[in-house]
Amino acid sequence: MEPSTTAGIDVVTIDTPGLGDRSYVVHDGSTAVVVDPQRDIDRLLEEVGSRSLRVTHVLETHLHNDYVTGGLALAQETGAEYGVPGADEVRFARRPIADGETISAGGFTVVARHTPGHTPNHLSYVVHAAGDPVAVFTGGSMLFGAVGRTDLIAPERTEELTRAQYRSVRRLAEELPGHVSVHPTHGFGSFCAATETSGESSTIADERSRNVALVTEDEDAFVARLTEGLGDYPRYYVHMAPLNAGGPAAADLSAPAQVDGRVLRRRIEAGEWVVDLRQRRAFARHHLRGAVSIELGDPFATYFGWVLPWGAPVTLVGDTAEQVAEARRQLSRIGVDELAGAAVGAPEALTQGSGSSYAVATFEDLASCLPDSGKIVLDVRGAAEWADGHLDGAVHVPFFELAERVGELPDGELWVHCASGLRASIAASLLARFGRGVVLVDDDWTRAGELGLAIQQGR
Repeated sequence: MEPSTTAGIDVVTIDTPGLGDRSYVVHDGSTAVVVDPQRDIDRLLEEVGSRSLRVTHVLETHLHNDYVTGGLALAQETGAEYGVPGADEVRFARRPIADGETISAGGFTVVARHTPGHTPNHLSYVVHAAGDPVAVFTGGSMLFGAVGRTDLIAPERTEELTRAQYRSVRRLAEELPGHVSVHPTHGFGSFCAATETSGESSTIADERSRNVALVTEDEDAFVARLTEGLGDYPRYYVHMAPLNAGGPAAADLSAPAQVDGRVLRRRIEAGEWVVDLRQRRAFARHHLRGAVSIELGDPFATYFGWVLPWGAPVTLVGDTAEQVAEARRQLSRIGVDELAGAAVGAPEALTQGSGSSYAVATFEDLASCLPDSGKIVLDVRGAAEWADGHLDGAVHVPFFELAERVGELPDGELWVHCASGLRASIAASLLARFGRGVVLVDDDWTRAGELGLAIQQGR
């Protein structure tokens, strides 16, 4: 993304679309501060190197729940001071940052503001140039029109943290001038956002007119609205804060050991996981029996960490070495470091007689054959999506619960759908791994209503 400039201060945004997050490089042309860096720090080193910047500080707004930080590794690589909320218990040397603390960096200063809610010790960082505030880095506090979710620490603390979040966002809005630009870490598809965000940029003035915590005048109403809207979040989240508290190393982006088709088959027979990165329809046409389809794209790591058992041996299968390398980079961001290997090549060469396939259909195909007592419609979307509307007579099991609940499914051919086909493809491949007959409905959910399929609401 092109840098934004305010009062001689540039803000360079490093997007990580797959996790819905942003990292930032703030600089005055010679000195830089990095906020909330992702683990693959080569991207950040390239940015600061291309601008000949000296990084003096690396700052964390909070112990992250959705990714493994590159903060400690970046600070060590650049010789920068590493700042972390002082009340967070960590197992590495750092500068503990407190509310109101000022950090000097070249021609600008950074002032910490305690903004609890997303986490209890969360900080936001206000950048001052020529003595005036010009930008605020809000982490998981004030997002674009929204706020960070408040239920990731402990269920019993959700209301407490929701009330704290409300007050934190209002504190920022009250203390900062309207022209101050707002730079959140979460909210671009991240499950760390409590409600849907909007826009690519914002200011304090913008947020005063649209942010849910600022347009909802009653705190109790805000708490009720926010907590009612909190949906599922990926299972791997539970492992992130402990990893970050330990001070993770930089991402290992080296190529996994190469294996052949015989090794893949032995690993599947032994109950290990083989994940196929190819496009979902290509997987359906021909794949190694027992492999799981998680198509490589922006949400790859999120769905991988949501479905697969944490720490289980995994071998990747891709069309090219570049595809495997991109998957490894994405997985490193959520702490998946130990891959059992990878296989690259045409599926026919890798399967060698152990190939399998299943049918792909659309909602139009489904409409043409219902009702049919031998066909079971399986909806693998989340609970909120199901409640908003689902096919009459469908069975509901979220895709991330299938491995534990496959025994609950009725007998018959399973027509599996989600909202777009991506989660359904993961689910279909899991069911096929368990020996069930499946048809992947690779279609947009809106088509079901357009075709006149009967839709019910409620849980």
